[in-house]
Amino acid sequence: MTRVLVTGGGGFIGAHVVRRLVASGTEVGVVVRAGSDLRRLESVIAQVRVLQAELADSASVRAAVLAFRPERCIHLAWYAEPGKYLHAQENLAAVASGLALLQTLIHAGCAQVVMAGTCAECDVRQQPLREDGPTDPGTLYAAAKLSLMLMARELARRAGVPLAWGRIFYLYGPEEDARRAIPALITALQAGREFPATAGTQVRDYLHVDDVAAAFVALADGSAGGTFHIASGAGVAMRALMETAGRLAGRPELIRFGARPQNDWDPPMIVGDGARLRALGWAPRLDLEDGLRQTVAWWQERNHP
Repeated sequence: MTRVLVTGGGGFIGAHVVRRLVASGTEVGVVVRAGSDLRRLESVIAQVRVLQAELADSASVRAAVLAFRPERCIHLAWYAEPGKYLHAQENLAAVASGLALLQTLIHAGCAQVVMAGTCAECDVRQQPLREDGPTDPGTLYAAAKLSLMLMARELARRAGVPLAWGRIFYLYGPEEDARRAIPALITALQAGREFPATAGTQVRDYLHVDDVAAAFVALADGSAGGTFHIASGAGVAMRALMETAGRLAGRPELIRFGARPQNDWDPPMIVGDGARLRALGWAPRLDLEDGLRQTVAWWQERNHP
């Protein structure tokens, strides 16, 4: 890889992807909205080319793409505000902008496109979730992601451009939005506050964000096409995960299991089979204990420098 364009490069996953690409000597262009918070990119901002564009504005996207002429693109940008994104109308706009971006990339001669999907596209009644398994999205977010994949796959096929669709499962790590589950738990415990939780019986497939970023880079490092599950292949009960984080934070007794009811729509198990991704040579580097220890230390430093 010599020239890679990343959308959503200032986000949780995107910043880790950009840093990994920069470390490998790749020339990186980052598409950002005017006024975007780029704190996550502070350590590499001088080594990347920042391209201001509004993804909903096809003219500005076209100008950014033609100015950089990427050989590969990793498209991560999407509306993902915690507590709002699952049923937000912004998902509809994200489908349109994703398709417009792909068409612009094809026109500009981009040799491969990688896009971020979600495990929520899948029919969760069939475990583990296989890359070639059935789909059954239950939210507007998941339906929009699946719709983009289906349409983008056809556009890319007709243009002869490989399209890799990386379905993200559950993740955690430094720099995550503080409103999400794992950071909210860690920061509450570090502040000495009780944390109300469900019984924690649901099983989820978690990866450290560094491993997720490595997966996207692996998908872009070649001519991979098709659907890939970015998953560990092993489930962990949420209670066990929270107990581990609580122990590492030093206040496990503050977690109140059963204080919150479990959502009726919350599937009992979501675990991914990522055989196609592993066949490319990718494998998780961090186990849950080490990853959570690193994450707890990062939040400790951030909140108590």
